[in-house]
Amino acid sequence: MSKINQGLVPEPWRKTEEACLHQPALDADGRFSISAHAARLIGDETAEAFFDARAGVRSRGSQGAQVLSAPEIRRVSMAPRKLERNPFRCLWLKLRAGSKRTIGQCFGASARNHLLGKDDSRAPWRRLARRRRFLMALIVLAQTAAASWSLAKTFAAPQLGALQYGIVVTFAVLFSWISFSFWASVAGFGWLWRNGKAKDPANGGHLPLRGRTALLMPICDEEVTRCFAGVEAMYRSLAATGEIGNFDFFILSDSADKERQVEEQIAWAQTRRAVNEAERIFYRRRRVNIKRKSGNIADFLRRWSRRYDYMIVLDADSLMAGETAVRLARMMESAPQIGIIQTIPTIVNRASLFARIQQFASRVYGPLSSASLHFWQLGESAYWGHNAIIRIEPFVNYCALARLPGRAPLGGEIMSHDFIEAALMGRAGMEVWMALDVPGSYEESPPSLLDELKRDRRWCQGNLQHLRLLFADGFKTGHRAILGMGVMAYVSALLWAGFLILNIIEVAGQTFSAPNYFSSQPSLFPIWPQWHPEWAIALASTTALLLLSPKLLSFLLIIKSGDAKRFGGFLSLALSIVLEIIFSSLLAPVRMWFHSKFVVLTLLGSPINWHTQQRSEHGTNWLAAGRAQAAATLFAAGCIGAIFWINPAAFVWLLPVVVPLILSIPLSVYSSRVNLGRASRRWRLFLIPEETSAPRILAGLKSAVAKQKRRKLSGSGLHKTHLNQAISKMSGYGSHSIVSSWSAESFER
Repeated sequence: MSKINQGLVPEPWRKTEEACLHQPALDADGRFSISAHAARLIGDETAEAFFDARAGVRSRGSQGAQVLSAPEIRRVSMAPRKLERNPFRCLWLKLRAGSKRTIGQCFGASARNHLLGKDDSRAPWRRLARRRRFLMALIVLAQTAAASWSLAKTFAAPQLGALQYGIVVTFAVLFSWISFSFWASVAGFGWLWRNGKAKDPANGGHLPLRGRTALLMPICDEEVTRCFAGVEAMYRSLAATGEIGNFDFFILSDSADKERQVEEQIAWAQTRRAVNEAERIFYRRRRVNIKRKSGNIADFLRRWSRRYDYMIVLDADSLMAGETAVRLARMMESAPQIGIIQTIPTIVNRASLFARIQQFASRVYGPLSSASLHFWQLGESAYWGHNAIIRIEPFVNYCALARLPGRAPLGGEIMSHDFIEAALMGRAGMEVWMALDVPGSYEESPPSLLDELKRDRRWCQGNLQHLRLLFADGFKTGHRAILGMGVMAYVSALLWAGFLILNIIEVAGQTFSAPNYFSSQPSLFPIWPQWHPEWAIALASTTALLLLSPKLLSFLLIIKSGDAKRFGGFLSLALSIVLEIIFSSLLAPVRMWFHSKFVVLTLLGSPINWHTQQRSEHGTNWLAAGRAQAAATLFAAGCIGAIFWINPAAFVWLLPVVVPLILSIPLSVYSSRVNLGRASRRWRLFLIPEETSAPRILAGLKSAVAKQKRRKLSGSGLHKTHLNQAISKMSGYGSHSIVSSWSAESFER
């Protein structure tokens, strides 16, 4: 017996159940519908919100007007195109048939015409990008060669053995990674210092919009109140611009939890009623979760892409001001060669100490980091999967994702789909730009270290899959570099770990083996070891300077712009940066440990179990931290003891690595505490401008969250009722249905 029949839900809902027995729950397209007759049977205002006959009238049946949860479907095809991943085969095709024929073979005839008509290799920005990349490559190679030579000089033996060569080569790879980041930051700093602000990739002007844009929020068992509060805040912000007629909202649900599905449907109906909007806020839940987020968006495009010119993709925790959405749409209309514009989302609304430090770091260092990426990427930028606007037609035609051959984790569905979609857009001749000076784009970050590491586990597997696509035919140089950097973001941790292990082996060898004073060649004099500790100190100092310089440069940019007061003042800003450097230095070995573990597990064929990202700030308990980090703590303790026994002099050099690992459990627990985060705010530490003066869209979100919670508490008892096993039948009936949550009998009909 359902909860309604048990009398646990008030009378209006029992009337609703009776009404539902007289019509099917779903229409032919899998959208739920409810008749006006059923709406008239509902007595109280809250219940009426679900079936307001004025909201979303799309069709008429025997019971009168019906409310549909999504617009009429007009299907289009979205199929993956052939992508040659073997670089040797691509080279052979080019040598045998020429570049244009190779494009046709890899794309197909229709794509060849599109690409050859739009891919202008002589565009000024492309020439500028090639010059910048070439110059940066020369500088990085020269600096890496000098640093590697300096490291080789620190060894006592005049001739290097296999172990020493391994140390030098590993160091060269790692140092080149650091050097590239440093020089890119210097370039971005020089650009921002001279210009102050970055230029938009296109001039949108202020003309009325002609195209239509869909704002998509794919969700999967997310916090319902926050998701729909974000939709409500964005709707109101867009309505204030006067351009709401060109925008629609779609909540695309992949939620598997039956009670969560019902809650989403209720919140959807309440949100539509709250903003008095019937025709622009839609909801759909998929029957089968195929390809996760990318499949959810592709499912939308196959059904409704004909209705829209652009789409703004959001995450469940994303937020975008109405002015920003309108500005992005105008930029797309003014530049038809652009396929994707990626905004730089600001992290906001964090309360735990860990999240507030990450939020502060993103806000302080983010502008310089973004400018550094833009300096060499230009129109071949990355797409981060959210807070970006996409031109729908080329995305549908050229950006469908095929499964990689083989089994997971390196085969199967492409997990980090966003980088690949940007590369496919560039492959089709479209440009992908980063909008540096477009404010009003926001997101939220993981609330604790463990939640961040769970997310990184997914990202690691997805980025390592890119190794199989790195040399795919037709990808632009900038996008290949982005794919390679995504791989290096996690492989570098394993290389650092390997570098430390090789050095420990070298120290142990020097300690336990007798020195050889005579070479294999005849010689009258012995070969005395020559130690050069000054080289090692200089090299370590140089590396630290390269790592810390971008943070200092970011500080200088804030001082020059006069924005220090928005971060709490000069002293608060300076002290917060110092504390952030200390905190990030403590976390670096912990991240190295886990990222190395993730890479090894992925390469050994261990796939991940996909779970919804934790966004609420719940705190980390000691048991959870101990289970996750005990191995790292024990390893570090054993390692530091062994090194002290082997060579006390080397012991000091390893302290910055092993001490954070030993302290990782309390560091993880205490940094997740919300009370410490609130205390830091009271002390004016880690403040960001959005906290000192909240933008209207953030104030609107706060208000919408409060309203959503009040509606939830006053929802006629339904939210307080634990739904029984009848809800489990929902999975067998179409995409989504509100009425299924109240009537087990309606399923049987």
